Amino acid sequence: MTHTAPRTLARHIATRPATNVVQARGLLIAVLSALAFSVSGPIAKPLLENGWSLAAVLFVRMAVAGLVVSPALVRTLLRQRRFLRTHWLSLVAFGLIPVAGCQLLYFSAMQRMPVAVALLIQYLAPVMLVLFVWLRTRTAPSRAVIAGSVVAIAGLVLVVDIAGARFHPLGTVFALLAAVCVCFYFVMSERTGPDLPPLALASGGLFVGAAAIGGLALLGVLPFTAPPLTVPVAGVPLPAVAALLLVGVCTAIGYSFGVMAVPLIGSRVASFVGLSEVLFALMFAWILLAETPAPIQFAGGALILVGVVLVRLDARAAAEVSAPVEPLPGEVGPGIR
Repeated sequence: MTHTAPRTLARHIATRPATNVVQARGLLIAVLSALAFSVSGPIAKPLLENGWSLAAVLFVRMAVAGLVVSPALVRTLLRQRRFLRTHWLSLVAFGLIPVAGCQLLYFSAMQRMPVAVALLIQYLAPVMLVLFVWLRTRTAPSRAVIAGSVVAIAGLVLVVDIAGARFHPLGTVFALLAAVCVCFYFVMSERTGPDLPPLALASGGLFVGAAAIGGLALLGVLPFTAPPLTVPVAGVPLPAVAALLLVGVCTAIGYSFGVMAVPLIGSRVASFVGLSEVLFALMFAWILLAETPAPIQFAGGALILVGVVLVRLDARAAAEVSAPVEPLPGEVGPGIR
């Protein structure tokens, strides 16, 4: 008995540095994911403004991204012969909700009200996750998390600049549903592991998303136009296909790094780090499209970073503050399979 406490303390001290390293790696990967996602908008925007339909842009973007990550899916299929039979519903859910559903709902909202308002509502997802965990665990978030949520959302309001903007009832519903889809992205990503590798989930989901968009286009639900044209990217004229290949690669990196980061730092922290995508999008719009941010947007960006830091400083372990780990759709719990 006299040696038990020292041994326990020694194990705790030994594991703390390892845990810190893992979480630091997860934070870095999450930031890189947000950086990669933020590139897509400024590159795809000229295509949408010059004749390409949303369905065409999304289909090529998702298909290319799925192909980039497909080696991970192939390796998983070869290693786990029952992978598709076990996880097909997870792949379909990931492809239809976080991948295709989020994009379609967000753009549907954007068509009915200002982009800034749609963006603001969609990025309420981190707050939704905090409330979801509160309801599911019956454990109130810490003061740091509450303060971080308020500060981050205040910064987001300044960054997207919704002054004078009007809310559209149906557009608001679509944007809120897009936010729910973002929540699904983080929650489903948190449940990946050796049995369901993150990159296999990303690749399979992207293929499902591309198939869904393609199917809606074939049925005539979504218009599909892709005229040949050249778009400027950082002052360099690129054929539309080349621009979309670049968008697809960035999307692949974004989803891959995102699903890899969430299991390391938890869905809640990852969702707040994801707000940095707005800051990176401003930066790339400045570089690629010469859209100079206003001073108030820089102030908002600083507030977002402060909010992320406050959420990250919460003393509780990730396992206690993230959503309860449950099986993904179509799967059974441990010991039941």
